[in-house]
Amino acid sequence: MSQGDIRGFGATLQTTNLKAEYSARYTDRFSSESTVIRNDGTLLTMLVRGVRFEGSDFDSLEPTDCSDPSRLSSFTFLHGSLCSCTIEADIPIPVVTPTEPMAGLLTFVLELGEPLPTGQLDRERLTLRLEIDDQAYHSDGKSGWFEDEMLDVQRKLPSGTFMKTCINCALSDYSPCGHGIFGDMICFGGNKAGYHALRLGEDFDKGKYFDVMKTVSERVQETYLCSEFERRKPGTGYRG
Repeated sequence: MSQGDIRGFGATLQTTNLKAEYSARYTDRFSSESTVIRNDGTLLTMLVRGVRFEGSDFDSLEPTDCSDPSRLSSFTFLHGSLCSCTIEADIPIPVVTPTEPMAGLLTFVLELGEPLPTGQLDRERLTLRLEIDDQAYHSDGKSGWFEDEMLDVQRKLPSGTFMKTCINCALSDYSPCGHGIFGDMICFGGNKAGYHALRLGEDFDKGKYFDVMKTVSERVQETYLCSEFERRKPGTGYRG
């Protein structure tokens, strides 16, 4: 779900003032090389073989400003986006344990398969690995979404330990219309009362949720953290 899709429900979404760089690796049938993914809170950029790629999601990176089209011949694209490759990156995130806060390293591996005549990929698989104090926790790689893979990792963490990022915040949620694999969370920090006033659980009212969505002003990424963080409780909001 793109930012434009969410705006269709009345919200004029801004994005967080985030600037980060992730050590990354790009691999395809021609080579494997180290690179950097830059993240400004909205746009992801990556340089491979002298070609700059940009996109709002890790599976929608497209070449930009390529003055020599022949430099694209070693890449494969589907609907203009990179495929037939594997993208890996290391994202530092804070982790809270029962005794102290710690630095965690969230590593993702995204396999983008071959394009099919149907206009789809033959496979797209995302797996996550969280390392904390020399201990590693892996997601099962079954969902294809940062949301579910991060929550899978969270379930495997020791009791009282959690990733202190937007995925675990009581003020973040998604649009009922869907979302991309990364970075389409809605922050309700500007309307905490409206969000918390919603009836949750089995009686959740999507109509009222859309009304509250019209009042929010920020889109965030699952790995982001701000000063408004509140620990999420099970059964909260649209995503539960």
